[in-house]
Amino acid sequence: MKSPAVPVPPAVEATRWIAVASLLGLIVLGLVWELWLPARPSPWAVKVLPLCIPVAGLLKRRMYTYRWVSLLVWPYFMEGVVRANEGLAPALEIALSLSLFLACGLHVRLRLRHSPK
Repeated sequence: MKSPAVPVPPAVEATRWIAVASLLGLIVLGLVWELWLPARPSPWAVKVLPLCIPVAGLLKRRMYTYRWVSLLVWPYFMEGVVRANEGLAPALEIALSLSLFLACGLHVRLRLRHSPK
Protein backbone atom coordinates (compact mmCIF):
# COMPACT_ATOMS: atom_id res chain seq x y z
CA MET A 1 0.00 0.00 0.00
CA LYS A 2 1.43 3.36 -1.03
CA SER A 3 1.43 6.30 1.30
CA PRO A 4 0.14 9.61 -0.06
CA ALA A 5 2.78 11.88 -1.50
CA VAL A 6 3.81 14.70 0.81
CA PRO A 7 4.06 18.04 -1.00
CA VAL A 8 7.63 19.33 -1.15
CA PRO A 9 8.08 23.07 -0.51
CA PRO A 10 9.58 24.93 -3.50
CA ALA A 11 12.61 26.08 -1.49
CA VAL A 12 13.52 22.48 -0.65
CA GLU A 13 13.22 21.47 -4.29
CA ALA A 14 15.30 24.48 -5.38
CA THR A 15 18.13 23.60 -2.99
CA ARG A 16 18.03 20.03 -4.26
CA TRP A 17 18.50 21.09 -7.85
CA ILE A 18 21.21 23.61 -6.95
CA ALA A 19 23.08 20.85 -5.13
CA VAL A 20 22.75 18.41 -8.03
CA ALA A 21 23.80 21.05 -10.58
CA SER A 22 26.80 22.09 -8.47
CA LEU A 23 27.89 18.49 -8.02
CA LEU A 24 27.60 17.71 -11.73
CA GLY A 25 29.42 20.98 -12.48
CA LEU A 26 32.30 19.94 -10.22
CA ILE A 27 32.51 16.57 -11.97
CA VAL A 28 32.59 18.13 -15.44
CA LEU A 29 35.02 20.85 -14.36
CA GLY A 30 37.39 18.31 -12.81
CA LEU A 31 37.42 16.23 -15.97
CA VAL A 32 37.88 19.21 -18.28
CA TRP A 33 40.56 20.73 -16.05
CA GLU A 34 42.67 17.57 -15.92
CA LEU A 35 42.03 16.06 -19.36
CA TRP A 36 41.58 18.92 -21.83
CA LEU A 37 43.00 22.13 -20.37
CA PRO A 38 46.61 21.03 -19.77
CA ALA A 39 49.10 20.36 -22.57
CA ARG A 40 48.75 16.64 -21.91
CA PRO A 41 46.12 14.69 -19.96
CA SER A 42 46.79 14.16 -16.29
CA PRO A 43 46.07 11.03 -14.27
CA TRP A 44 44.64 13.36 -11.59
CA ALA A 45 41.30 13.15 -13.39
CA VAL A 46 40.49 10.32 -10.97
CA LYS A 47 39.87 13.01 -8.35
CA VAL A 48 36.28 13.25 -9.61
CA LEU A 49 35.47 9.62 -8.75
CA PRO A 50 34.42 10.41 -5.14
CA LEU A 51 32.05 13.03 -6.53
CA CYS A 52 30.26 10.41 -8.63
CA ILE A 53 29.21 8.38 -5.58
CA PRO A 54 26.60 10.79 -4.12
CA VAL A 55 24.80 11.67 -7.37
CA ALA A 56 22.16 8.94 -6.95
CA GLY A 57 21.60 9.80 -3.29
CA LEU A 58 21.04 13.46 -4.08
CA LEU A 59 18.60 12.61 -6.84
CA LYS A 60 16.72 10.24 -4.51
CA ARG A 61 16.52 12.94 -1.79
CA ARG A 62 18.41 10.93 0.83
CA MET A 63 19.02 13.20 3.80
CA TYR A 64 22.15 11.33 4.88
CA THR A 65 23.74 11.95 1.48
CA TYR A 66 23.14 15.69 1.72
CA ARG A 67 24.82 15.69 5.12
CA TRP A 68 28.01 13.89 4.13
CA VAL A 69 28.37 15.62 0.77
CA SER A 70 28.66 18.92 2.64
CA LEU A 71 31.84 17.45 4.19
CA LEU A 72 33.12 15.79 1.00
CA VAL A 73 33.23 19.09 -0.87
CA TRP A 74 35.94 20.78 1.23
CA PRO A 75 38.99 19.13 -0.41
CA TYR A 76 37.77 20.45 -3.78
CA PHE A 77 37.40 23.92 -2.30
CA MET A 78 40.95 23.70 -0.92
CA GLU A 79 42.30 22.56 -4.28
CA GLY A 80 40.74 25.60 -5.91
CA VAL A 81 42.31 27.89 -3.32
CA VAL A 82 45.76 26.28 -3.63
CA ARG A 83 45.71 26.37 -7.44
CA ALA A 84 44.14 29.85 -7.62
CA ASN A 85 46.90 31.26 -9.83
CA GLU A 86 46.08 28.87 -12.71
CA GLY A 87 43.27 30.89 -14.28
CA LEU A 88 39.49 30.58 -14.35
CA ALA A 89 39.13 26.88 -13.48
CA PRO A 90 40.10 27.28 -9.81
CA ALA A 91 37.65 30.15 -9.37
CA LEU A 92 34.90 27.99 -10.85
CA GLU A 93 35.87 25.13 -8.55
CA ILE A 94 35.70 27.42 -5.51
CA ALA A 95 32.31 28.80 -6.58
CA LEU A 96 30.84 25.36 -7.31
CA SER A 97 32.17 23.95 -4.04
CA LEU A 98 30.68 26.78 -2.02
CA SER A 99 27.34 26.56 -3.82
CA LEU A 100 27.22 22.79 -3.23
CA PHE A 101 28.01 23.25 0.47
CA LEU A 102 25.40 25.98 0.91
CA ALA A 103 22.74 24.10 -1.06
CA CYS A 104 23.28 20.92 0.97
CA GLY A 105 23.20 22.80 4.26
CA LEU A 106 20.06 24.72 3.34
CA HIS A 107 18.40 21.58 2.02
CA VAL A 108 18.93 19.73 5.29
CA ARG A 109 17.80 22.70 7.36
CA LEU A 110 14.66 23.32 5.28
CA ARG A 111 13.70 19.65 5.19
CA LEU A 112 14.02 19.35 8.95
CA ARG A 113 11.97 22.51 9.40
CA HIS A 114 9.19 21.27 7.07
CA SER A 115 9.17 17.65 8.19
CA PRO A 116 5.98 16.35 9.76
CA LYS A 117 6.26 16.09 13.50
